[in-house]
Amino acid sequence: MVTTLFVIFLKFDVTGQRKATSYLKMQNDTDQYLIQQTLAGDSRAYGELVRRYQDLVYTVAIRMLKVKEEAEEVAQDSFIKAYEALESYRGESKFSSWLYSIAYRKALDRIRKNKRSQTMELLEEITPNQAADVEHALAALEAAERKQYIQRCIAALPEQEAALVTFYYFEELSVKEIAAITDLSVDNIKVKLYRSRKKLFSLLKDFMLPEYTSSNGQAI
Repeated sequence: MVTTLFVIFLKFDVTGQRKATSYLKMQNDTDQYLIQQTLAGDSRAYGELVRRYQDLVYTVAIRMLKVKEEAEEVAQDSFIKAYEALESYRGESKFSSWLYSIAYRKALDRIRKNKRSQTMELLEEITPNQAADVEHALAALEAAERKQYIQRCIAALPEQEAALVTFYYFEELSVKEIAAITDLSVDNIKVKLYRSRKKLFSLLKDFMLPEYTSSNGQAI
């Protein structure tokens, strides 16, 4: 029953705006109000929550799993799990953070199930000058191009690091919020973010600064 209900939500949200006018009021309601309405039996309220967060949940899933079909399944499973566990949500954190936590764990479960934990080759150190050159190169790009480059490089990061970078730099969550989502310590997250940023810049350098050799990091 729950699965069928959720699939209906997804089809509505993905296929268009035929009934969008019926939800215009709900679009202005708070998450907490929609949660209360859902618990009271109003299925449209949960449909609005799905609409609000489906792109963000899918982004977390695809950054970790790298495969579109698996990310879609994990996103759907995450919303089903959230629907089933909605009564347990106490509002101690933002609803979005609670939902991200479910999606993050679902993605980790899928990775473990697949036994496809990815490894990443050691990347050469990026110098301060190279980092500045990457920043300048990114700034010179159109927004769409810049987003495309960064997304391609994030996709090359290991699953957990890709999620942390997404939470911190794209969803602008605090380190404490990320700690609550992932069950990692604040210090651990800071270290992982620092390392992930270095890896990301190294990957961006390879994409955007081909004039540097991989052997000595000097300009040709």
